[in-house]
Amino acid sequence: MAERGVDVSALPAEVREQLAELDLELSEGDITQKGYEKKRAKLLAPYIIQAQNLAPPPQYDGQDPGLSSAAAPSNASSSSSSSRHRRTRRSHRGGGTRDERYRSDIHTEAVQAALAKHKEEKMALPMPTKRRSTYVQSPIDNCTPPDSSSSSDEEGGVSGESGEQQQSPDSWMNSSIHGSSTSSSSASSTMSHGESRPPQAPQPQSQQQFPPQYPPPPHSQSQPSALAEAFAHARLDPPASALGSDGAPQAQARSRGSRVDLPSNAVVRGMSRGQSRSSMMETADVRRVGKGVPVSSRVSTKIQQLLNTLKRPKRPPLSEFFMDDQEEIVEVTRPDPNTPKPEGRQIIPVKGEPLGVVSNWPPALQAALARWGATQGKSPALTALDITGKPLYTLTYGKLWSRSVKLAYTLLNKLGTKSEQILKPGDRVALVYPNSDPGMFWVAFYGCLLAEVIPVPIEVPLSRKDAGSSQVGFLLGSCGVSLALTSEICLKGLPKTPTGEILQFKGWPRLKWVITDSKYLTKPSKDWQPHIPTANTDTAYIEYKASKEGTVMGVAVSKVAMLTHCQALTQACNYCEGETLVNVLDFKKDMGLWHGVLTSVMNRIHTISVPYAVMKACPLSWVQRVHIHKARVALVKCRDLHWAMMAHREQRDITLASLRMLIVADGANPWSVSSCDAFLNVFQAHGLKPEVICPCATSPEAMTVAIRRPGVPGAPLPARAVLSMTGLSHGVIRVNTEDKNSALTVQDVGHVMPGALMCIVKPDGPPMLCKTDEIGEIVVNSRAGGTMYYGLPGVTKNTFEVIPVNASGAPIGEIPFVRSGLLGFVGPGSLIFVVGKNEGLLMVSRRRHNADDLVATALAVEPVKTVYRGRIAVFSVTVFYDERIVIVAEQRPDASEEDSFQWMSRVLQAIDSIHQVGLYCLALVPANTLPKTPLGGIHISETKQLFLEGSLHPCNILMCPHTCVTNMPKPRQKQPVGVGPASIMVGNLVAGKRIAQAAGRDLGMIEDQDLVRKHQFLAEALQWRAQTDPDHVLYVLLNAKGVAVCTATCVQLHKRAEKIAAALMERSGINTGENVVLLYPPGIDLIAAFYGCLYAGCIPVTVRPPHPQNLSATLPTVRMIIDVSKAACILTTQVLVKILRSKEASASVNIKTWPIIIDTDDLPRKRPPTIYKPPSAEMIAYLDFSVSTTGMLTGVKISHAAVSALCRSIKLQCELYSSRQIAICLDPYCGLGFVLWCLASVYSGHQSILIPPLELESSLSLWLSTLSQYRIRDTFCSYSVMELCTKGLGGQTEILKTRGVNLSCVRSCVVIAEERPRLALTQSFSKLFKDLGLSSRAVSTAFGSRVNLAICLQGTTGPDPSIVYVDMKSLRHDRVRLVERGAPQSLPLMESGTILPGVRVIIVNPETRGPLGDSHLGEIWINSPHTATGYYTIYGEESLQADHFNTKLSFGDPQTLWARTGYLGFVKRTELTDSSGDRHDALFVVGSLDETLELRGLRYHPIDIETSVCRAHRGIGESAVFTWTNLLVVVSELCGSEQDALDLVPLITNVVLEEHHLIVGVVVIVDPGVIPINSRGEKQRMHLRDSFLADQLDPIYVAYNM
Repeated sequence: MAERGVDVSALPAEVREQLAELDLELSEGDITQKGYEKKRAKLLAPYIIQAQNLAPPPQYDGQDPGLSSAAAPSNASSSSSSSRHRRTRRSHRGGGTRDERYRSDIHTEAVQAALAKHKEEKMALPMPTKRRSTYVQSPIDNCTPPDSSSSSDEEGGVSGESGEQQQSPDSWMNSSIHGSSTSSSSASSTMSHGESRPPQAPQPQSQQQFPPQYPPPPHSQSQPSALAEAFAHARLDPPASALGSDGAPQAQARSRGSRVDLPSNAVVRGMSRGQSRSSMMETADVRRVGKGVPVSSRVSTKIQQLLNTLKRPKRPPLSEFFMDDQEEIVEVTRPDPNTPKPEGRQIIPVKGEPLGVVSNWPPALQAALARWGATQGKSPALTALDITGKPLYTLTYGKLWSRSVKLAYTLLNKLGTKSEQILKPGDRVALVYPNSDPGMFWVAFYGCLLAEVIPVPIEVPLSRKDAGSSQVGFLLGSCGVSLALTSEICLKGLPKTPTGEILQFKGWPRLKWVITDSKYLTKPSKDWQPHIPTANTDTAYIEYKASKEGTVMGVAVSKVAMLTHCQALTQACNYCEGETLVNVLDFKKDMGLWHGVLTSVMNRIHTISVPYAVMKACPLSWVQRVHIHKARVALVKCRDLHWAMMAHREQRDITLASLRMLIVADGANPWSVSSCDAFLNVFQAHGLKPEVICPCATSPEAMTVAIRRPGVPGAPLPARAVLSMTGLSHGVIRVNTEDKNSALTVQDVGHVMPGALMCIVKPDGPPMLCKTDEIGEIVVNSRAGGTMYYGLPGVTKNTFEVIPVNASGAPIGEIPFVRSGLLGFVGPGSLIFVVGKNEGLLMVSRRRHNADDLVATALAVEPVKTVYRGRIAVFSVTVFYDERIVIVAEQRPDASEEDSFQWMSRVLQAIDSIHQVGLYCLALVPANTLPKTPLGGIHISETKQLFLEGSLHPCNILMCPHTCVTNMPKPRQKQPVGVGPASIMVGNLVAGKRIAQAAGRDLGMIEDQDLVRKHQFLAEALQWRAQTDPDHVLYVLLNAKGVAVCTATCVQLHKRAEKIAAALMERSGINTGENVVLLYPPGIDLIAAFYGCLYAGCIPVTVRPPHPQNLSATLPTVRMIIDVSKAACILTTQVLVKILRSKEASASVNIKTWPIIIDTDDLPRKRPPTIYKPPSAEMIAYLDFSVSTTGMLTGVKISHAAVSALCRSIKLQCELYSSRQIAICLDPYCGLGFVLWCLASVYSGHQSILIPPLELESSLSLWLSTLSQYRIRDTFCSYSVMELCTKGLGGQTEILKTRGVNLSCVRSCVVIAEERPRLALTQSFSKLFKDLGLSSRAVSTAFGSRVNLAICLQGTTGPDPSIVYVDMKSLRHDRVRLVERGAPQSLPLMESGTILPGVRVIIVNPETRGPLGDSHLGEIWINSPHTATGYYTIYGEESLQADHFNTKLSFGDPQTLWARTGYLGFVKRTELTDSSGDRHDALFVVGSLDETLELRGLRYHPIDIETSVCRAHRGIGESAVFTWTNLLVVVSELCGSEQDALDLVPLITNVVLEEHHLIVGVVVIVDPGVIPINSRGEKQRMHLRDSFLADQLDPIYVAYNM
């Protein structure tokens, strides 16, 4: 393009070199096509001879903030955008809002830089399409972008001297971004300019918000991209009349009742080129491609956009790249040689200072309380605040002691009878107290200690469905708790049953509740004193702890550990008697309990407890308490620092000068650094000294691991570590030098606790000591730590009894260490640094990522408008052999779709840039819907559970499997067959493989000459029956009530046929050999009209009549068959004549051009002058038209010889004689259904009971009760009938039994189909109706195709159909490997019925056309006397005929003529024997060749993927898959409420990835009934695909997976 005026060979050598390098980059995929063109143009710019008269394309400069950074226009100046970010950052720093939590300016800068880098690449993610629904309130109703595939005149640059418009998909990709948003359901079809847009009141033009500098994209005529043309496959748009006013096909009637055969945009197989288009498609907008096949050119812009996004070269994948090994899908790779490795020496355990011995330390904690209670009774122990933050009451040490003693006495002596007390020392009791009532808790806790029962503090349950409530039940169960202590107020607030009893919480053991308010306690007698032994190793209390999986376990703390821990904290924090401490933390566990309840009592400290509720109402309350009480110590979390900072403007005159220690409980978090800094920044002016900030590290198991000691004023503050994220992900410490964007700044958490020993071991595998520059898990040996998980000895061993080993695997000593669950390292000066927790560890592709780090990055992407800061969950799910990262956040109610989507795409880019890891899924849920922990955090494991169950109900979701799944097996390269046919034959024989072929038994010769005459032509057979057995009833037609409304004896049928023949012969213009369309509802009229045509020498064509309620969809198909078959006349009933000529019909088709219509209801009694006899049996008897599942309308010619051979074959297989009765519940318009309905009875003389399937809709049990009433032995039905009965009658077997329905008479129930047997359906049908006597062996299937209407049919003589299990992985390689039932990746297949007499089957490679061995999947070829003669075309397309009907094998047996069925299958020799005594060869049909999906070099069958998808979630009713270009599209019908729609997206993506190793490109969620299903119950996937590409599905949600 750019180099038109340049002779490349004349350029300087270095420019030529650079051009060559660029070409290489492009060929290796290191640069996008667009980037290539840009760079190439830049190189050549100085050498181009400028064309003077060309206008330069417009330049964009400023970038509108409304545009996603991803979709910024090409040359948006990055400098202006970065200055904008600086501005916004400055305005945030003032801290006027409350949302600045966890803000790290260092981090924010890194994120902005990362986003700016992505801006240059200009990634355009297509936004998901969502139907407006009740549960998403978004202020702007933007419309879907018009389908402007070409650039509009204003923005398309003109190039080259010719001035033609160049067009790349990218040029219109951006224009689609401006207006792209969720489409409202009325405007959801993307219109091209040829259609009229329906008037829309609710969508004023002004609301389509386009950034000011862009005009709205005009509705320019679609200029399809080359891609769209190549892939739209020879299809026509449906005639405009087939579309409703809004362009959506009305065929998708919401109920599945009327199943319609829709030729997918009218493709007729076998129609030759240039054939009369005008008669069929006056209105279709037709393009010709290639050989002149009409093609629909409209492809939704979004999908094209997605395709272009995916074409961008991905980041080179991580070292994981897997070969598809036949046995094992994923191969473990060799690690990348460039991975950073630890290089330091082995770490030496770090020792804390010795624990000092102080003479007056109490022998036990209770002793300290007894001492203060007696000597310092008036000194305050605890002050509790009310909801406004004012002091509510103060508990003195005297009161605390006396009440605790009362409670201890009551617990031991007053529960139960004198002789039988409920509680004994050592029993466990639950403490259930609200956060706002510390006093009651203190009394209960110390009361239990004095009574020597073991307290287990837990949260107050709020409802039966609390997040994690059953896990708390597990804790209570494992601790053997049967009694709960609580306060009166708390008890009143607990959820109750209607009778007033306390609810039994999910998963909890039965509990007795005891109220501990003073008035209910008994004063102990004078002589009773609590027993206070010296602290020993008995358990003192149990602290609960939730694991990563959500299990809640109890960490037991012994009396001596409790005491030692208090001593160690006293020494480390330098606590003095009588100090004041403000505690904002939860006093039931962790730091809040250790400092605020235990250590404080040991040192007679006055604790002021600030509950969470007060903090929410008045975030500054703790700072005010420090100021008022001149507190020396405060105990807070980063959240409290943050909140105080946001609210500090309200209070000018507070001082924090009294603080000597501000303990930051979560100081180990990655964002704590910035919180501490920011807090210091604000409050230094209020007297806060920098050295008082003391971060610490703790865990329930090891208790306090390390704490920073209060510093000396003026001493230098400890240094920070700036670590490389990449190093961290590989578990090594590298100071970050090169890329400041991917750095993590961490602060130390001080030194090891007094009296403790610490080392760092590898977090997984044996506890091997780490090297000095390696990240590992901190393990601690100390008397002040937990002793076990109570009641769980197995888990205890791995955590509490760890003996570290050195590099050679030898233990380093005897003493056991406790795993703390913290990951970190020892820095210079023995300072401890923590970089994360075990439970937040995500292992992706053998690299470690910390959930907290990812949260910090996500929050640095200015989420103020979009999500709530404190409500983000990060976890990983295992999909396809690796962990995948999921982020779930709560979206603000006022965030628009556009904002949310923009935020999501920027989070993806930031995490990708900074952490070099791809996100699998990012979901936003409505505000306040994530499960919370009692103190307001997000319950991660519960959130993960909801995500995997599909009950999270997100309102926005973005899946990125394409970018983050890097361990896919390599696509298969098909090997060219280089060996000759003969060697393949020999090879197969040497390997002992049979050639895959099978045959039905011989048809045998007909001896009797009289029979030969009878069987030559069906018309003669009917005449012969009318003479020899006139009153024998051939047909009985039933109505919905099961009443015979019409019967036909041989002579009646003959006479009716004569009347019709006479009417046909009388009409001028209808000649012998002309085609006559029979348009009848299922019944005897249809049969009579068929034989009438044969008598008159015309060729009948049966056509399903149009559906009167759905003419617009069904009439065009009727019209098309009439036009294609060039019918001279239509035979039909009076009712249908009216419909054909009605006003409604004229809206869909041109009713003036119908051929002659003859109403056969009231014909005069006339006999034809002669009855026609065909000159030879090879003449055509009738035409069979049908719409295949791929949307092809195909007509085949069936000769008289084929008809009699087929009828004879069925007669032999099913043993049909005139004394037999069969019941048929099938549509009689094509295939084997028509043969059984119209032909078989006349040939064999048996009686057929006809049940039109439509009647079942009003009377479900009609078919089954008929079988029972007439004692039918053989019945034929379709899958749709079987499905109706299974779904509709499944629960009613008892009712049917009482009505006397008994199916024990049925010995064969055959499903007539042209597809793989639906094993699940036939098995559930057999199981459901077993109670009614149905034999489990009765149900079987038949198989036919277009070229041969009946290939297999389970008769009465053959062995039962066999079931095999094949390996799906092999099947994708076209190989058949049998496995055991229940093997992983196995697929059950049922034999398609016994092969009919006279039929030979061979399995052939569709490419080479050579026969295959029986371990291969190949195309089924047929040789049989009843094969069709050919496709019905007007000018015969010889090549197609020869290819499908008269094909020869390329080797083996090159003489026989075979017909190709177009179905893939295989033949297996079974252990069973057939009637002749030989081993039985079974034919298994796997699927249609036209429908298979070729993806990644493998062959997939849609039905397998659909089966997996339907199992993924209870809300998925039906689903269909197809491919567009190389994208897999899954369409699923949602049975539940619309708010479940987005839950399905990740589940569908997961299941397809897990079970089929494919990445889904697009997930479309639609209403029930949208997937078109034809009359045989088969999905019409191609029709669905065309509707999808033309944007006509009105989906609930469309997700484009990245």
